[in-house]
Amino acid sequence: MDTPINPDRIKALLHNDNEQRYKYLIKEVTKNELIWILTDEHGCVMLNTDSEDCVPIWPNKEFAQLWATGDWQDCQPLSISLKKWHAKWTDGLADDELAIAVFPVPEQDGLIVYPDELDYELVQYRSRKP
Repeated sequence: MDTPINPDRIKALLHNDNEQRYKYLIKEVTKNELIWILTDEHGCVMLNTDSEDCVPIWPNKEFAQLWATGDWQDCQPLSISLKKWHAKWTDGLADDELAIAVFPVPEQDGLIVYPDELDYELVQYRSRKP
């Protein structure tokens, strides 16, 4: 389920630091059971940081859309079910030696984590939920 986010909430989250956005992503992804990426005619969009080639991910469609500007203006948000992410994407990204840019926002690439780290955090968060 993907419920639209209040515009004031979007503005507030955009001002959070990388760690705060990471925690928000873990909570939202676990609740909605969706991870958002951007795609174009070639597939999943990639982000190159100083040290890693990454797949950027977002907790909600609105944030992925905000990133689709400039060179990425023709990209479209795509949701991936959490079940599919665990089953295919985690190992696929690891096999391709790709990291994840968690919830990048304009002017910030986001926190860089490895696929197994993200999976671990998602599983841990789910196990703590009442």
